[in-house]
Amino acid sequence: MSGLYPSLEDMKVGQMARAQVQHQQVAHQAAIEHNQHSHVAAPGYPPQPGPPSYAPVSSAGQSSLYPSLEEYMGLNLTPEFVAQNMPLVAQQPQAQAVAVPQSSGMLAPVTGNSVGLRRAEVKSGVRELICCKDEQGRIGLRVRSISKGVFVQFVHKNTPAALAGLRFGDQILQINGENVAGWDTDKTMKYLKKCDPQRIVFAVRDRPFERTITLQKDSSGHVGFVYKNGEVTKIAKESSAARNGLLIDHMLVEVNGQNVIGLKDSEISEIVSVCGRTVTLTIIPNFIYKHIMKSIGGSLVKKDMDHSIPDV
Repeated sequence: MSGLYPSLEDMKVGQMARAQVQHQQVAHQAAIEHNQHSHVAAPGYPPQPGPPSYAPVSSAGQSSLYPSLEEYMGLNLTPEFVAQNMPLVAQQPQAQAVAVPQSSGMLAPVTGNSVGLRRAEVKSGVRELICCKDEQGRIGLRVRSISKGVFVQFVHKNTPAALAGLRFGDQILQINGENVAGWDTDKTMKYLKKCDPQRIVFAVRDRPFERTITLQKDSSGHVGFVYKNGEVTKIAKESSAARNGLLIDHMLVEVNGQNVIGLKDSEISEIVSVCGRTVTLTIIPNFIYKHIMKSIGGSLVKKDMDHSIPDV
């Protein structure tokens, strides 16, 4: 089985799981062949029934499917964790399927069916969003022109833009069927002000300047990076952050799909701490982040940025 994995830990555990299953299958087949060979009837004698033959199992038994992985890469892969996050493996140890498929086609033996991973997913296609204006005629959206494209700069909390699902860094391709390529910021905002308050249709590409990285906490609850004012500044050696390619000079945009721009570091830390074992970060290079956020006040971001948890 091949596929995409959310994290390096998922890939390594998946490979080792498949190797173990294949080993068990080979041993089982060898035992069957040996059993058949040893019970071939001698000439002139009828075949004699023999006891059933079974594939050898580890001394730990089937309840410990991954005895060699319990502290692999800092992960505490107990039988209980395997049963909870890898049900196909725990219930059918001889089956070919050793991973839980995600909606995007990713295979995730460790991450499992992570809600945070689904919330943070950056899809490659184009989606259509329908929005309106509130009673004061506002959408709750600010945009910025970059490289002849129009990008979401700011989404006010509890506004039609937030409810419609627009997110920081989304690229707006069309508004009410009008291509916006080449429009500057002022032209886009003026056009939005003139739109029918009852129905505004956006064609949007998910956050093209951003990417997601899925990390796995070690037994002490750490993923291995330091940040200051939302910016990644240090990465610990031999940590999940290092293994999975997290880079410094990047800004944290989302944690498990929840926007964290404008939050204090202590507030971001609290969100990370309650994520569970799997943490999916959405990051953006600093120079792009600063370009998008240019001319927008820091107090506005801290006070009014939408930090709601996306529906999945």
